[in-house]
Amino acid sequence: MVKVGFICEGKTEKEIIESTSFQEWLNQNNLHCIDPVFDVAGSGNLLPHRLNDVRDVLLRNGAEVLCVLTDLDQDRCITMTRQRITEQSKQHIFVSVRQIESWFLSDSITLRKLFSDNTFEFESPEAEPNPFFTLKRLFETKTQRGVGTKPMLARRMIKYGFSIENAASHPHCPSANYFLTKLQSLRP
Repeated sequence: MVKVGFICEGKTEKEIIESTSFQEWLNQNNLHCIDPVFDVAGSGNLLPHRLNDVRDVLLRNGAEVLCVLTDLDQDRCITMTRQRITEQSKQHIFVSVRQIESWFLSDSITLRKLFSDNTFEFESPEAEPNPFFTLKRLFETKTQRGVGTKPMLARRMIKYGFSIENAASHPHCPSANYFLTKLQSLRP
């Protein structure tokens, strides 16, 4: 079993990584999540000199591989985001296109439950400039309820069945698919 340490840009990513469904997926794929899952509180903290202590803790705790999960946000391309964070030995950088909430837009199965709409499908979640705002608007329209903060939305999505596997199965969510595929390649 490969021991993996996760470094997340924010609370939403941390909620997803710590979710029961993702932890079960890791175990099924011969991967083990090392504690703690780090939330570095913003992409500005995903810089090499700010990650040294976090890396050291995860490696001391037994991590064999480190995975950084972040958003594209306003960077022009994934390559720029990777260069800003800087590749390190035994480290993989995963970038969700725009914002991690595009993965929520990709999970039609969970959104259908939440919206009580068996036909709901969001066509191009990773093309959405602000997926959180889009989700906020959809929830207000379809449920007459808000979503609160991003971490509140994450907890709600997870409670109703969100999984990265669901998001990865969407034909227009390649970053979720890449995340799972790359993790699977780490197993022995």
